[in-house]
Amino acid sequence: MKQIFQRILGIEILFTAKVEDFIKHSGAKITYTKLPLQNEFFVRSNDLLFEQGINDLQIKVGDWEGVPCFFNAGERSSIPFDIFSASFYLLSRYEEYLPHVKDSHGRFPPTESLAYKNQFLALPVVDIWALKVLKKLKERFPDLQSNPKKYAYTSILDVTASHCYAHRGLVRSFAGLFLDFTGLRFKRVAERINVWFYPQKDPYNNYDWFIASHKKYDITCLYFFQFAAYSTFDKNVSTHNHKFIYLIKSISDYSKVSLSASYSSFGNVSLLKKEKKALSNVINRPVNSSRMRYNRVDIPLTYRDLVAAEFTDDYTMGYTHELGFRASTAHPFYFYDINLEVQQPIKIHPFAAHDYSFLKMKDSQEIQEKLASLYEQVHQVNGNFTTVFSNELFGEANSVSWKEIYEHILKNYNV
Repeated sequence: MKQIFQRILGIEILFTAKVEDFIKHSGAKITYTKLPLQNEFFVRSNDLLFEQGINDLQIKVGDWEGVPCFFNAGERSSIPFDIFSASFYLLSRYEEYLPHVKDSHGRFPPTESLAYKNQFLALPVVDIWALKVLKKLKERFPDLQSNPKKYAYTSILDVTASHCYAHRGLVRSFAGLFLDFTGLRFKRVAERINVWFYPQKDPYNNYDWFIASHKKYDITCLYFFQFAAYSTFDKNVSTHNHKFIYLIKSISDYSKVSLSASYSSFGNVSLLKKEKKALSNVINRPVNSSRMRYNRVDIPLTYRDLVAAEFTDDYTMGYTHELGFRASTAHPFYFYDINLEVQQPIKIHPFAAHDYSFLKMKDSQEIQEKLASLYEQVHQVNGNFTTVFSNELFGEANSVSWKEIYEHILKNYNV
């Protein structure tokens, strides 16, 4: 309820279980029970918020004036469904506690989600519901004051491989050269050798362009650097490389630098803390925000680990290969741990678009059309439109000009 009223709609609320206090109150008021008291704004409650633990719920998705909804509330309710239970189900990621088949990286597949199965993954339905309820409340209580959040755009740049060929050490460099030769990738061989002599020509080295673009369009950009030991899935430049350290320091002068946690740190709190401290020592300031490698989130364990490592904000809530809203919202929210029945002190910042989801699209026009549709949805609910790009993408040969796509976003979606 605080998420809906205070953080989305900007309405301060109080709670009471005393009937006499509720009746005495002369302003806007809502009952959330099985039966109304008088003729007040009444939302008939589903049993979900009064239960403990996880149950395998049978959910039937209906329609509320063109918007998908569920947990039907009956005719006497002021709105036709229980917005609070439905929002809790989506925001808490209730369905991710239920048994499901994970993908090869241990992730919850988007195809398993209620939103995907019922074609509302591209809609921030929690935010849409909130604004519709506000409209209904103002019809009943014309003096009700609200101060909704303003639309904002946030760019996230994942730097899990700061350079393609440069600064990688002799062993890794010659091993890469050997693999390119044996794989007959002669273009990469020539490119690799050229970069050895001219490191500034590394295809992943687009940082000056990023900084200039963000300044040009006055963009808030968050850089998430991986700062971890080498492993099968973690192949960034060595954390001891002075050029890499200097890059992170220079970026931190212009933008906020946070941690892209390594694949190896998944489920390993001590390693999370170690990487967090190491990056903090480089930039000489606290590191409070995280992103998990490959968007790996095992609910609720991942967020418990992040809390234990003293992160306050996380930017992993989204799908790698599907556009849309994993938690059905474009507003940040606090994670609620259902098993422990406690709100964890970590704020979740959902993203709507990940660059990997664009790779299956045929051309720039299709990408821009999909982005425009997402932007419109977020803008209408005064949400935060967050995109995730990797610096690697901008350095790879492709039929799509990623710099043009990215600049199109910066130019058009920052207002």
